[in-house]
Amino acid sequence: MAVRRVVPNVRSEGVEDAEDNRVFYGLLGFEEVMNHGWIMTLAPPGTPAAQISFMTADQAAPVTPDLSVEVDDVDTAYATVRASGAEIVYPLTDEEWGVRRFFVRDPGGRVVNVLSHR
Repeated sequence: MAVRRVVPNVRSEGVEDAEDNRVFYGLLGFEEVMNHGWIMTLAPPGTPAAQISFMTADQAAPVTPDLSVEVDDVDTAYATVRASGAEIVYPLTDEEWGVRRFFVRDPGGRVVNVLSHR
């Protein structure tokens, strides 16, 4: 299993906050690459794996994750994490927007969204 990218999920208050972030991070070369209303992701055009997401609340899961880790094999990651005894916060799920993911709590209490694109 290989990590493809790590993306911080920054809590956002809403649409107006998202627009402010889009403008500010645009000054640093970021552009919007995804927007589902409740989550907006920005990335620089020349380095698409360098991303930052702004999220009001995860609309499909019981908690909002603190960061996302994209892996090339989410099923292997899930099996490895479950075998370790770590707390699964949200089970392995195929989401309608094209990702397969689960949430796990790290030793510091942060919720990590582990995903692969389908």
